[in-house]
Amino acid sequence: MIRLLICDDHLIVRQGLKQMLADTSDVTVTGEAGNGADAIRLARDQSFDLVLLDVALPQRDGLDVLRQFKSEFARLPVLMLSTYPDKQYAVRCLKLGAAGYVNKSADAEELLAAIRKAAGGGVYLTLAQAESLAASLSGAEQQGSVETLSRREYQVFQLIAAGHSVANIAEQLSLSPNTVSTYRARVCEKTGARNDVEIALYAVRQGLQGV
Repeated sequence: MIRLLICDDHLIVRQGLKQMLADTSDVTVTGEAGNGADAIRLARDQSFDLVLLDVALPQRDGLDVLRQFKSEFARLPVLMLSTYPDKQYAVRCLKLGAAGYVNKSADAEELLAAIRKAAGGGVYLTLAQAESLAASLSGAEQQGSVETLSRREYQVFQLIAAGHSVANIAEQLSLSPNTVSTYRARVCEKTGARNDVEIALYAVRQGLQGV
């Protein structure tokens, strides 16, 4: 029996999902939450085999909650649920460790297939998602890798991706602005980014924590 935790801020959606799964013999909803904090608390108190997590949540979005789930419960698979188009969020979720991405327009058969695949330790991917993921990984290889960054370059990279200015980074790392600018230039060269926005986008594509 697959013990499922549903996290969605809309009660009607949770009720609909439970109704959709009511007739299955191998899936049971043993927990539900309306926000990420409650879902995390439930996962700490109870045992689940799978989390069905909405991307759009109040207070903290689903991607941030996904990061925490993977940090605290590395072996607990998380299946993302969303109304957004696959190309907008699917690859980002997969790179953050999600076990799959299902659109809310999916029928019961697809949802069940995704739940069973994810709970069994696999990753549920549609053909379109697999192609997008492959293209994203190929693009990352062509652009270079954060693996080539020195420790200090990586620190600057993380802070730029988080939206900090050169002056603020210089203050945080006790460096001169000129030195930070030099590190920034090296980050751009090694990642293929041309500006701070592209550095931030590169970090998102790589699914790096704290971005």
